[in-house]
Amino acid sequence: MKDESILIQYVGNTPKLRVIDFLIDNMPFDYSKKEIIEGSGISKTTFFNIWKDFVKFRILKSTRKYGKTQLYTIDKENTFVRRLLDLELALANEYAERIAKPKAILTK
Repeated sequence: MKDESILIQYVGNTPKLRVIDFLIDNMPFDYSKKEIIEGSGISKTTFFNIWKDFVKFRILKSTRKYGKTQLYTIDKENTFVRRLLDLELALANEYAERIAKPKAILTK
């Protein structure tokens, strides 16, 4: 499994967050349900158990059909998603600042 994103490190490693994180990391591309399952590293059963919440809260949106397969992407117009994007950016900036400081400053 790949290294955990800054968002997962700070907020936690849950199946819902792993799906959201996968889609955020791979914006603006769209994916089938199977690709989302594989990309986020969760089981098919878990994915379909949480799918109703993604639909209910409109976190994902359908983009197009590829043959018989429906593709989805994260809905950047969703307030929750926008706030997560802001949070991820803020956490990444904080992390970058922290590792950029000389170790002497951190050991005071």
